[in-house]
Amino acid sequence: MQTKRLFLQSVLALGSFASATAAFAATPIKFQLDWRFEGPAALFLQPAAKGYFQAAGLNVTVDAGSGSGGAIQRVASGSYDMGFADLAALMEFHANNPEVKDKPVAVMMVYNNTPASVMALKKSAIAKPADLTGKKLGAPVFDAGRRGFPLFAKANKVGDVQWTTMDPPLRETMLVRGDIDAITGFTFTSLLNLEARGVKAADVAVMPFADNGVKLYGNAIIASAKLVRENPEAVRAFLKAFSKGAKEVMANPGAAIAYVKERDGIVNTALETRRLQLAIDTVINTADARGEGFGQVSPTRMALMASQISDVYATKTRVNPETLWNGRFLPPVAELDVFPKK
Repeated sequence: MQTKRLFLQSVLALGSFASATAAFAATPIKFQLDWRFEGPAALFLQPAAKGYFQAAGLNVTVDAGSGSGGAIQRVASGSYDMGFADLAALMEFHANNPEVKDKPVAVMMVYNNTPASVMALKKSAIAKPADLTGKKLGAPVFDAGRRGFPLFAKANKVGDVQWTTMDPPLRETMLVRGDIDAITGFTFTSLLNLEARGVKAADVAVMPFADNGVKLYGNAIIASAKLVRENPEAVRAFLKAFSKGAKEVMANPGAAIAYVKERDGIVNTALETRRLQLAIDTVINTADARGEGFGQVSPTRMALMASQISDVYATKTRVNPETLWNGRFLPPVAELDVFPKK
């Protein structure tokens, strides 16, 4: 009996040592979200909570963000190793900072279409893009939809509009009050914010950029130049684990919100489930994404977007898509088969 007990103790000790060694050897990855812990954050929080990153040899910490610009700056500065940010914002950063040697690069496309939309209350008689001519539009000055609006206007022959600037929390309130005629914003953010202010979804005219001639990419996973250079296997492992989690999140968004609730106990579970589903339907599991493949991009479409952003954002230098996109860390095609079957 004593021999058996000593054997079991040795096995347990070796197991503890192996676990401690694995934890010690795990590569730390600080990940910066683009926004708060809302529905879409489940794409990153679920694989972290379920141990997929850990199983891949990574110790990933996911922090809430305050916008794509901030996420890009923090990854560029080395404060974070990876992040989630709007591709147009990354293009602008690259083109406006030619002197910065180590700039973050996009390594996986997640929002294959930009979430930007123009929204108006139907009672205002604005039902289509052409109705916006001469109207008063509102959005924060840094809003992706506002910055890209010249592309939307050109594609839909919209005449001059007048812009009103406000802080993000006031955007939907000012539309409901009638201070402005329409707003730009992410569909899965502003539409639900309008509902929270008593407006029925059926009473909102939603004009997504992607459905109105503007095929910009949305948010991508970005990585620091240092991480790409010094530990490419960590990038590869992160994307592999993320893809596994993304497949589960899209298959069961309702269950995934539990991991958002763990990080922010005051979130409204029903609201954030709707927000996540709306994001999946409008920018992740789209016809464009299914055609190009999850995580991937079309070189032609990328080049067109780079040219458009250079013009509309009036960047210091022209955007070079070849320097800001690196798809060589993507998992095999079979592992990118994450979309729910239609």
